[in-house]
Amino acid sequence: MSEQDWVLHVDLDQFIAAVEVARRPGLRGRPVVVGGNGDPTQRAVVATASYEAREYGVHSGMPLRVAARRCPDAVFLPSDAPAYEAVSEHVMTVLRGLPVVVEVIGWDEAFLGARTDDPEALAALVRSAVREETGLSCSVGIGDNKLRAKLATGFAKPAGVYRLTADNWVEVMAGRPVTALWGIGGRTSAKLADLGIRTVAELARSDPADLAARFGPATGPHFHRLALGAGDTAVSATPWVARSRGRETTFQQDLTSIEEIREQVLVLARRVAEDVRAEGRPAVRVAVKVRFVPFFTYTRSVTLPSPSGEEDAIGRGALAALAKFEVTRAVRLLGVRAEFGDPPAEAG
Repeated sequence: MSEQDWVLHVDLDQFIAAVEVARRPGLRGRPVVVGGNGDPTQRAVVATASYEAREYGVHSGMPLRVAARRCPDAVFLPSDAPAYEAVSEHVMTVLRGLPVVVEVIGWDEAFLGARTDDPEALAALVRSAVREETGLSCSVGIGDNKLRAKLATGFAKPAGVYRLTADNWVEVMAGRPVTALWGIGGRTSAKLADLGIRTVAELARSDPADLAARFGPATGPHFHRLALGAGDTAVSATPWVARSRGRETTFQQDLTSIEEIREQVLVLARRVAEDVRAEGRPAVRVAVKVRFVPFFTYTRSVTLPSPSGEEDAIGRGALAALAKFEVTRAVRLLGVRAEFGDPPAEAG
């Protein structure tokens, strides 16, 4: 078999839970839930759950209190971002030591670009190297582009390898719901269902012009291309650059007065301003997220008069974004996010 270019997608299995179990081997085989400060009686959401906890219906984004009801025997642990970042960097260093181009896309996942005549053998090498050097398990998807490689990983989990290309795309994906595609969630699938589109095959057969009329001239045709399995083939080792910095707080007692809410928004804005200055790039836009009781979440944003990393400017922007809300319910969560402009182009 002749060599050709392949894209591999590496996804660390139950990454955060696996890091915690590695630090506490006695937890192996037990249901583990990580999130907040580890106290399921307080307001916070699940950051990750071990496979044992997932068998009880626990999943990321679920309130810890609900997770505790579904799996009362689970071990609840606080999130430890610095530990996860350190382990993630170790894994990416291992990957960079292999004959591949590494494009990091998160703590627990990366695309690899390689030219080989045996992508399955390369995937096995990746899994072996990660296991031997870090003790962690990973799944590897093989594709002829990023989309197919990413989706293939879902079929590979846990701790496996799967190939998804143009050759088996229709066989594997045609009858699946549109939510099986990367980037299509519940709200979009409901809108597609209104058009009579429920499966990947139906989306692939749809008229891009009709999709453009419903979702916009860029987004509609993009959904159509997803259903055909089209995707980017370029894997770049260029370091990932953050597009924003944000902070948020879930309050154990609901905020009911606008004065309290404004005060807490300014507290978050100060912390975000510190992050922006540490980043060394000015923010161009500020967004505020509000979660009203019982669980309604909305976001509003404003463009700053001029790019800035100063506390006063980001604070004023946050208050201006907050002013766009009609606060008629108590508030359980607030978030502030500063968004950066495009990074400057390198001189040629």
